[in-house]
Amino acid sequence: MNDEATSSWTVDTVLAELRSQGSETNRAGMARFGIDASRAFGVPMSILRPLARRIGKSPDLALGLWPTGFHEARLLAILLTPPKAMTPDLAAMWLADIQSWDLCDQLTNVLARRKESGQQVAVFALDEREFVKRAGFALIAWRAVHAKSSPDVEFLAYFDLIRIASTDERNFVWKAVHWALRQIGKRSPTLHGPALSLAQDLYMSDDKTARKIGREAVKELSSEKVLSRLGLN
Repeated sequence: MNDEATSSWTVDTVLAELRSQGSETNRAGMARFGIDASRAFGVPMSILRPLARRIGKSPDLALGLWPTGFHEARLLAILLTPPKAMTPDLAAMWLADIQSWDLCDQLTNVLARRKESGQQVAVFALDEREFVKRAGFALIAWRAVHAKSSPDVEFLAYFDLIRIASTDERNFVWKAVHWALRQIGKRSPTLHGPALSLAQDLYMSDDKTARKIGREAVKELSSEKVLSRLGLN
């Protein structure tokens, strides 16, 4: 936490800053991307990220911003929370409030940087609440990127969860399932083959959502770009 955070930033001053940076044009843009803008100022991430850096990590301030219910205040709360402070209990509490894919994905991006966050994957992925379930698969996708020291066997264990959720036709769920499968397949040469095999199985499914997930995953995992990066061509 920097001096500016401790001396001048409060919930009220942050909200005043967000109000001053918002615009109706940006609010309309959020709505077009499927984000509920009813409690939004219209502040883009290109402004929120620098603001978060100015404030500095501040989990206490984040805890004060979240209950305001403003969309950007909650995004900022996530950005101000270091991974060590994004405990499973806090993540679960915040996820229960979330009704937006961008908040879900930002939260899991932070959570994924905790070494032990893989323990939350199944808890979230088997929850039937739309954005909590999405969080389970977003967490897999982010861990495939951030959890550098985790063994590949961790990600093989997620295939059953992907199969189970592959028939969930809710937009924000199936897209996260697809994302998780693709990221696993791109993580390492060892994981690529099993992930591609699962994608091919889903592509042959009788279920239209599973077929869609499989088709798109096969397309990317078979691409020259992915094969080249993994040294498989």
